[in-house]
Parts: sequence; structure tokens; C-alpha cells
Amino acid sequence: MKHRAQILAYSGTFVALIAAGSWISIPLPPVPLTLQTLFVLLAGVVMKRYAVIPVALYVLLGAMSLPIFHNGTAGLGVLLGPTGGFLIGFIPAALITGLAYEHESPKYRVAGLIAACVTCLSAGVIWLSYSASVSVLQAILIGVAPFLIGDTLKALAAYTIGKRVA
Repeated sequence: MKHRAQILAYSGTFVALIAAGSWISIPLPPVPLTLQTLFVLLAGVVMKRYAVIPVALYVLLGAMSLPIFHNGTAGLGVLLGPTGGFLIGFIPAALITGLAYEHESPKYRVAGLIAACVTCLSAGVIWLSYSASVSVLQAILIGVAPFLIGDTLKALAAYTIGKRVA
């Protein structure tokens, strides 16, 4: 029973943190740079495989028009727009990080964080290319290149914090 209560408490906390991270953004068109990814990765670090729960709940609540996406946006239109792939990519990214953090090995954990970032960026590029009618190369230039340094720093922060809390 304690485990369920812990999952519930962590889920509420991480939904709130991811939503708060969406407000901390640098507006790069068409995809803003936010702190959401950091909290998605941290959910995986802390909650292991169960991190998929708050991240999927975050996406679902935003899709149901609760204004919790970047800068208070909400609704299916956001998921169908250029940022939708990144938001959907948060779900497998959290699961990948969580599964990696079920292992004690730092190699697994680092690989999991890298794979999570690659998964999120890949989902974002695929959807950006489709939704904005641009080539995959253009989508990479728009949706990956500006975020590589930031995502690297976020993964490093998640790993560093994880050494203290996980």
C-alpha cells in the first residue's frame, strides 16, 4: 500500500514540476526551449518505470485543455502542431530513463538518459517534419540543433541529481 501512495504522491509532484518547467522557456520558433525535459528525465530517475504515469498524465491533461503546455497553451491543437511530437516523445523518454535507473550501473543510467533524449528529439523531428511540411533535414535543423546543448545539460543535471536521490 505504501508503494501506491508513493507513486501517487510522486505523480502529482512530477505533473506539477513538468507544468512549471513549461513556463520556464526561451521562445524559439516553432519549438520553444523549456525545462520540461529536465523534469521528465528526473521523473524517470526517481520513479523508475512508473515515471510513465505522471508524464502520460501531463500530456493527457494538456490535451484535455488544461493550460499546462509551454506558456499556458493547451488542447489537441498543441499536440497536432509543431511541438506535439516532442510532447508525445516525453512518454517513452520517461519510460526509457526509468528502466535504465532500475539498474545500478552508471553506464546503463547514462545510456538511458541519452536514449531518452534521442527518443524525445526523434519523435519531435518526425512530427515537426510532418506537421510543418518541411523536410526531415529542415526539421532536424529546427528541432534538434538548437536543443542539443540544452538537452545535454538537462541530462547531466538529471544524472547529477539522481546520484543524490536515486
